[in-house]
Amino acid sequence: MKTSPLSPLGRRTQPPPISWLMRMTLERPGLISLAAGFTDNPSLPVREARALFQDLLRDGPAGQAALQYGSTPGLPQLRELTARRLCELDGPGAAAPGRLIISSGSQQMLYMVTEALCGPGDIVLVEDPTYFVYLGILQSHGVETRGIRMEADGLSLEHLEDTLNALSRDGDLPRVKLLYLVSYFQNPTGLTTRREKKSRAIEILRRYERRAGHPIYLVEDAAYRELRFSGLDEPSALALRRHASRVIYVGTYSKPFATGARVGFGVLPEPVFTTVERIKGNHDFGTSNVLQCLLASALESGHYDRHLAILRRRYRHKAETMTAAARRHFSASVQWREPQGGLYLWAALPGGVSAGVNSRVFRAALERGVLYVPGQLCYAPDPRRRRPAHELRLSFGGATTDQITRGMARLGGVLRAMV
Repeated sequence: MKTSPLSPLGRRTQPPPISWLMRMTLERPGLISLAAGFTDNPSLPVREARALFQDLLRDGPAGQAALQYGSTPGLPQLRELTARRLCELDGPGAAAPGRLIISSGSQQMLYMVTEALCGPGDIVLVEDPTYFVYLGILQSHGVETRGIRMEADGLSLEHLEDTLNALSRDGDLPRVKLLYLVSYFQNPTGLTTRREKKSRAIEILRRYERRAGHPIYLVEDAAYRELRFSGLDEPSALALRRHASRVIYVGTYSKPFATGARVGFGVLPEPVFTTVERIKGNHDFGTSNVLQCLLASALESGHYDRHLAILRRRYRHKAETMTAAARRHFSASVQWREPQGGLYLWAALPGGVSAGVNSRVFRAALERGVLYVPGQLCYAPDPRRRRPAHELRLSFGGATTDQITRGMARLGGVLRAMV
């Protein structure tokens, strides 16, 4: 009998759902994808990037330095600018360059943090629903998940406490390593977690970590923080100074500037910082130096903030286009919230109607030429309950306004016929 040459991690790793969703888009000409979390293509800063690169790659030592290897934790200039930016948002002392590591997008930082803290059989608490790509990272590492219900202003603290109580009763608390939050305009629901809830959540975690015998971290994924187009910014967990040793903050420059420039970052306490820096050295011993120089130039020159203002106006318009189409084409029994930022609209069908991968709704939508993300993909696997299947994620990020209008009309026709 032949045995697999793959490692346990290799054997565990399943194809990410995003892969077949993207493949469907390529294989079906004329299909309107409201699924992919792409950013707005026409607004990508081509002219600005060209000008920045031309200045960056001028003859002499500066251009040569940009094209040379950098350091593992990242370009000192970019780390300084990032720390300064976070302190402007969350107050003095919120972040220091010496606690920052630059990564190849925020996705790599999430992977490295998981690699540093979690092993097979460990438990990670996640929002229910949550970012489904991160669920894939956890699954590949053999990590179990427990979903914490969401409320209008973030995760349910009551359910967090109940879950930790149950884990403690079952003797499983030592396996709990972290709580993962997508805290701004959450992927997939669009919800934002209030500062007070972050503070209370950390207090609850710290109370239970005494029984666990080790720190339990709050990992705050702030990928969509800068894509706010209405309302006020909510402080991050970095603003909670007395809990700094338990906060891991993950951010990105990809979505607010250019997704092709895969540059993200993490603010990490010890001993996580040193461990992630070592893992980063094994991964690639440093994020692309020329891309880090590009982002540092964009921040220093003001190009970044000017582009961000344009992007916010554009996403506001696209969100308004999608919600206007939802009001026009969706039946009244379909529930959804007005987005205030990010890239997504989360819709819920009335009880008993499935929008899941194998549902009549999903198949009919494909036949009508429109693709969405079935909400069941965003729920943590839990043998004690079935994943909810009555929700769907719609993205207004990558589609044009015309595609949004036509795609929502097609989807609305399907939903009116079946809901």
